[in-house]
Order: sequence, then structure tokens, then C-alpha cells
Amino acid sequence: MNLDLHVWRFDWAGSPATIGAGVGSLAERAEAIGVRTLSFMDHFFQMEAMAPAEHPMLEGYTALGYVAGRTERLRLRLLVTGVTYRHPGLLAKTVTTLDVLSAGRAELGIGAAWYEREHRALGVPFPPVAERFERLEETLQICLQMWSDDDGPFDGRHYQLAETLCRPQPVSSPRPRILIGGSGERKTLRLVAQYADACNIFGGPEVVGQKVEVLRRHCDDLGRDPDEIEVTAMFNDAPPGTTVAQIVEGAQRLADVGVTSIVTAPVGDDPGAWLEATFGPAMEELAGIEPSRR
Repeated sequence: MNLDLHVWRFDWAGSPATIGAGVGSLAERAEAIGVRTLSFMDHFFQMEAMAPAEHPMLEGYTALGYVAGRTERLRLRLLVTGVTYRHPGLLAKTVTTLDVLSAGRAELGIGAAWYEREHRALGVPFPPVAERFERLEETLQICLQMWSDDDGPFDGRHYQLAETLCRPQPVSSPRPRILIGGSGERKTLRLVAQYADACNIFGGPEVVGQKVEVLRRHCDDLGRDPDEIEVTAMFNDAPPGTTVAQIVEGAQRLADVGVTSIVTAPVGDDPGAWLEATFGPAMEELAGIEPSRR
């Protein structure tokens, strides 16, 4: 069982002048205890459901580039890139640049986007959900083409590229891993089965288990081995004082339904200390948990 860290808030890091130091320190401490992947959100306003929109929020790929320079092993991704925010060709180039400069540590986390307020506020088009999913599939196709030997055109319904030239190519072999976020059974999990190396599913073990079964059926329909797809799930049951036994028990429940990586998020005003105290002692036992392959 892998442990990933998802940083969705920055209010703990203080003023604009201190956020950089705080984020860098958290990334270094996460790497030191064995966290595998660090992710940021792809938002420009804080999510209203979690905190006031006016709370600090960093642009995700710039922040990942900063973390790449402060670390050596952490894998780097957004959880997840909103497909509406960047033209697919430019997105592929952005992820490629992160991958090259981090010596092959970048991943493409991507989803259909949802936060209408920040779209409207910043002048970003926000098409209907069906179109966003169409754009998501074309974006995946464009990124895969740009990370291949095919430099030719792409002619889709929503995107037309005269060339898909991408030099340098990524360091990751054969390309950066692709994670698709979301749990929609008809569209999202089908796209996972067809294009992705990983998925991120929200919910407790029962819900996650149901979604994994749907994903496996999509894989069967497409002739793909579902065990090729890493299943990540949020792990939010670790307030200060959580014991190693409680962490291991919670992780095991998710592993029993097919989860291979748990994703935790910063707690409190000193998330680095919380991470070290809460997950540090549990890392060896977490590493020994094997996911169910049903």
C-alpha cells in the first residue's frame, strides 16, 4: 500500500511571503518519511464547500515545478487537472516539461472539471458536462499522441492540431502515467479502463468497492487487464492522535476492495509535524498491505 499526500489548502503556511517555504518544507518532510506522490488541486479559488473562496490557492503546475526543485523522489501530479483550463497541446507540453525537469517524476492527473464559479470569474468557458467529457477524451488522445512517435495532425470534434510535435519527449517511459479522477460509472470509469494507468475514487470501502467492480466490468468489455490500473482512494480518517493500528486497519479495509494507494491530506496548522507523527510510524506496516485482486 502506497501513501500519497494531497495538499488542498495553504492557509496553514501563513502570508504570501511564507507560503513557498511552508510548501517546500512539507514536501521535503513528506519525501523523508516515504510518501510516494505529492499532489495539488487544479483550482484558482479555494473550494467553497471546504473553506472560503478567498483563502489562498496556488496555480498547480507552477507549484509542482517548485516542489520538483525541492525534492528528489516524490512523484508529482495534480488531483486533478481540469480539462477546461488548458488547451490539450499546451497541457501535454506543460506535463512534459515537469517530467523532464524532475527526471521522470511527473504524472498527468485529469478530470472533466466542475467549479463553475472560478470559470465564470476568470473568463474560462464552462461548457455543459457532456461536452466536457468529450473534451476530456480528446485531450487524453492528444496527450498520448504527443507522447508518441506520431507528430502528425489531430482532427477532433473540439480540438484541431496541425502538428503534435513535442520535443523533448518525456523522460518517463513509455510516457507520464495518466490518472483520471472521478467515480462516474458510465463515462469516467470507462475512460479509466480505456486510457488510464490509475484512477482516484471518493468514498468509504463499500462505495469504492462498488466502483472498482464497475471498472473491472469496463476493462472486461475492452479486453484490458484491470490489474494494470492503480486504484487510489482518499483516506481522511487520521486526525491527530490516530494510532498506527487505526491507520493500518483503515488502509486494510480499502485494500480489501482493491485500493493500492491511499491519499491523505494535511491536517492542522503544522501539517509536516502531523504527517510525521501520524503516518511516519505506520509506513513500514502500510508497505506490507497488499490489495485484493478480485
